[in-house]
Amino acid sequence: MDESAPTSLRGISPRADTRPEAQGQVNELAELVADLIEATGLVAPDRLAAARGRAGRGSLAQALVDDGLADGEGVARVLAERYRLPYVDLLLEQPSPAAIEQIPIPVLERTAALPYRLDGNRLWVAVADPADIGAVDELRLAAARFQLELAVAPRDDILGEVTRIARASAALGARAAVDVEQIAAPDDDAVDLEAEDGFSDGPLVRLVNSVIFQAAEDGASDIHVEAQEDCLLVRYRIDGVLQEVQRIPKRLANGVTTRLKVLAKLDIAERRRPQDGRISLNAAAAGRMLDIRVATLPTVEGESVVMRLLDKSRRAPTLEELGLSEDMRTQLREIVSRPTGAMIVTGPTGSGKSTTLYAALTEINRPEINIITVEDPVEYRLTGVNQMQINSRAGLTFATALRSILRSDPDVVMVGEIRDGETAKISIEAALTGHNVLSTLHTNDAPGALTRLNEMGVEPFLTGSAVSAVLAQRLARKLCTHCCELYSPSVDELLRARVSPDVAAMNDGITFYRKVGCPRCNQTGYRGRIGIFQMLIMTEEIETLAVTRASRDEIERAAMRGGMRTLWDDGLAKVAAGLTSIEELTRVVLN
Repeated sequence: MDESAPTSLRGISPRADTRPEAQGQVNELAELVADLIEATGLVAPDRLAAARGRAGRGSLAQALVDDGLADGEGVARVLAERYRLPYVDLLLEQPSPAAIEQIPIPVLERTAALPYRLDGNRLWVAVADPADIGAVDELRLAAARFQLELAVAPRDDILGEVTRIARASAALGARAAVDVEQIAAPDDDAVDLEAEDGFSDGPLVRLVNSVIFQAAEDGASDIHVEAQEDCLLVRYRIDGVLQEVQRIPKRLANGVTTRLKVLAKLDIAERRRPQDGRISLNAAAAGRMLDIRVATLPTVEGESVVMRLLDKSRRAPTLEELGLSEDMRTQLREIVSRPTGAMIVTGPTGSGKSTTLYAALTEINRPEINIITVEDPVEYRLTGVNQMQINSRAGLTFATALRSILRSDPDVVMVGEIRDGETAKISIEAALTGHNVLSTLHTNDAPGALTRLNEMGVEPFLTGSAVSAVLAQRLARKLCTHCCELYSPSVDELLRARVSPDVAAMNDGITFYRKVGCPRCNQTGYRGRIGIFQMLIMTEEIETLAVTRASRDEIERAAMRGGMRTLWDDGLAKVAAGLTSIEELTRVVLN
């Protein structure tokens, strides 16, 4: 280990070393990380060179993390070892509120630092880059009353915690301010509702802001603001499961729901019937462009509001990121690259069907083809793709939009959802007349999609000729890699998991992973989601069965003979790979 590290980085008591040679060490550690990565031979030299060039005078370590060439935790551990400082996991350490209060939040945001422990006159502070002399000096000045002890933590963990603290502080201040206003003016409707197209500085408005911004930060897909007997319950749907996050006092319920209705341009005086609206929000504070679908619902306890969050600034995923097996990924690439035919993705609401279609569009998107989509809503923005959003009030439905699209010389048409017989017929006929059609349908599995199209009025001979493949899917939560544990399942567990008796009897060496729970996954044991898939490729035998209106079971048996696997089989392979658990697989596939 290099003994020439600046004194201020090995101990915090002396002043920071501002000599030019000390300043020149800022990127030395990042270069060391890059050299270690290069030595493994796992990353192409040109990608490392690109990261070095992109970093410029900035942090090469951060550039390596941004490019996916290094892990933030790994970089932080190397930094800690290089400068002889302790490494701290902030999610396990649980920073002390008393320590956090000692340094202003703006200073913490500028310096990428977080106080986490206070003991007498000693204040422990986690920093992302201990070689940033300017940041260390600013921290020392901000906490001049204390002796600072440095530690190193991942930058994302620090900034995420600082952002959470800032929002919690704003929400607490907003709620306290609203309480004062309510005492002075007990009228529930006397709420600050400035600027219908943005957020004002009113206390109640800041409370609503904090709910929305925190949901965006946590990666929630939905916000449920539910009227209860004694409070307004706020729940986020994260990774497909609802989690309670906040209880707002009952006296503020009307103010909160009214504010949300004003933002969604709904009738604030109408509380007896459901309403639908939307909020387009440039959430700069959360670093996101949000399109929020708002639905109100009158209940016996009061008005509830459900918001669907669509992050327009997200990039569309790739096929590799979906969780498809190598064979399925190869088959899907070949199918979506065909000039004609219909590719249908099926599954229940919230199973990631649209995301799969976006990944397919990303795969085939190139300047020489014309891609047009009709969606409700547009979930991702794709460069070079013409995207339409239906508007029922204006008479723009899937069927009417499809007719217009087919007159616009498309090569590829993506239909967000086949909801009715008219849309189904137009989509299938388009696949037969020289277009590549991608769409979604609501069925439980892949074989059921063919019979559902027939039930919707599509002629069987059209279904058999037009459909190229059907992909059924579910979304299962991924095990948290920081806390999951290895275990050997019993024979009974294996039999319940539909493992063949012969394999279950020889269970020596078979190991699965199961959830535990830690602060990183909010004690759920899961973090993120992965797809469970079933691919039905249209063969001559299946086409014949479709034309003769065969039952779903007959089509399934023929597809299984052709190599199709069940959703459970694909999920079990992901359980064996340690990506998810048997309990989660049972929840999403069998329930």
